[in-house]
Amino acid sequence: MTHAGSSPELVALMLADARLPTGGHTQSAGLEAAVRAGLGCARPGDGRALGEVAAYARSRLQTVVRVEAGAAVVARQLALTGGDPLTVVPHWAARTPSRALRAASERIGRGYLRLAERIWPAVLDHLPRDAELARPVVLGVIGAVTGLSAAQVVRLVAYDDAQTVVAASLKLLPVGPADAAGWLMDLHPAMEEVVAAVVNLTDGEEIPACGAPMVDCYAEAHATQRMRLFHA
Repeated sequence: MTHAGSSPELVALMLADARLPTGGHTQSAGLEAAVRAGLGCARPGDGRALGEVAAYARSRLQTVVRVEAGAAVVARQLALTGGDPLTVVPHWAARTPSRALRAASERIGRGYLRLAERIWPAVLDHLPRDAELARPVVLGVIGAVTGLSAAQVVRLVAYDDAQTVVAASLKLLPVGPADAAGWLMDLHPAMEEVVAAVVNLTDGEEIPACGAPMVDCYAEAHATQRMRLFHA
């Protein structure tokens, strides 16, 4: 099911690479809107203010990322067992009330599906080419056909979200690259908490419903901005 000579570990690294042509560079995981609302915008050099970025990333890991990772794990399981990964979509959508967040996820999902069509065409045995699919559903199926474990899929979703926030902070705030890398390292235990919370899910109804009202508000506000650096 994987390319000859490939390994799940290398596939996971490839999928976590922001240079992959899926449109991930257009995302800030809502940080741009949060910064516009005042997050991290105290005096330059105020460590407490910049520490708000790491706190923001952590809060996402505790809420919206658990929904995304749970959806990915269930989609993977269904692809492996002959089920229909598309049945995950309504469960994910019900737990993602922000239309802007759903649209951003579907935009990235299309990017992953286009990539899979070229590199892992077996994904199209499970997903229709022209469907509007949430990013975690596509990632879950990619994980299934490339041999990623459920834990690897969760870590991929969690790491990608945290890295998106950290990378965006370098463009939005006076953040030092080494400091940003340190934040990401400090978030590793929080990522493992996501793994423990969702790695054994097998049914869409089991996906956590972890709300993050301010993240939703930031996403909706950002969608109406005419001047913005990131798409979402």
